Amino acid sequence: MVEDEAKMADLIRRALVRDGYAVDLAADGAEALWAVAECEYDAVVLDAMIPAPDGFDVCRQLRKDGRWNPVLMLTARDGVADRVRGLDAGADDYLTKPFALNELLARLRALTRRNLGARPVELAVGDLTLDTAHHQVHRAGKPVALSPKEFALLELFMRQPGQVLSRSHIVDHVWDFAYDGGSNVVDVYVRYLRRKIDLPFGRRDLETVRGVGYRLRLPA
Repeated sequence: MVEDEAKMADLIRRALVRDGYAVDLAADGAEALWAVAECEYDAVVLDAMIPAPDGFDVCRQLRKDGRWNPVLMLTARDGVADRVRGLDAGADDYLTKPFALNELLARLRALTRRNLGARPVELAVGDLTLDTAHHQVHRAGKPVALSPKEFALLELFMRQPGQVLSRSHIVDHVWDFAYDGGSNVVDVYVRYLRRKIDLPFGRRDLETVRGVGYRLRLPA
C-alpha cells in the first residue's frame, strides 16, 4: 500500500487486514519501488499523488522493469485525463477518492484472482517497436504510419512473437464481434502491413505459414 497520508494509509491498511491481507506500507515513490523490487506482492494499491516519484512514474517504472504486479491506482483527481494517464502508465484499475472501502476490496479481489501476466505498454521485437499509449510504431528508429486496424493487427503479432496465429484467431481478436466477412480480410491487411514494416526495410519478418496462418518471426 503506497500512501503518504498517514490517516488514510492506516484506515485502508486496517480494512485490508480485516479482509485477510498482509499489508506493507510505503509513504513515497522511492520506498515503493524499493519494496516491490524486494518482495513479490500479490497487488499494489498505489496513490497517484505521493512524494516524488509520483504514482504515475512509479507505475511506469515498475512496468519498465518488467514487474507485473496488479496495480490499483488511487487519486483525488476525477478528471478523465488523469484516469487515462494512470492506465497508460500501466495501472490495471483506477479508483477515485473518496471511495467506499467495500468497493476497494472488491476491485482488489478481482485483480488478484486474474492471471494478468506480462502486459507492457511498449512492445519490441528486434528493431520493431510499438507504443500502445502513444499509438506509435518505429522500425530501425524510423516512424511507421499505420491505420488503426493495421496498428491493432501488428500489436496482436507483437504480443505473441514467433507464434503462428490462424486467420480465425486474428479475426476474433482484431475485428469486432459483429464482423461477418471472410478471413480474406486478414490476408489483405497482412499485405498492407508487409508494405509498411517489412518491404521498405528489406525484411521478411511477417511470415505466411501455409495452410495455418501467419507469424511475426523472432529475430535470430
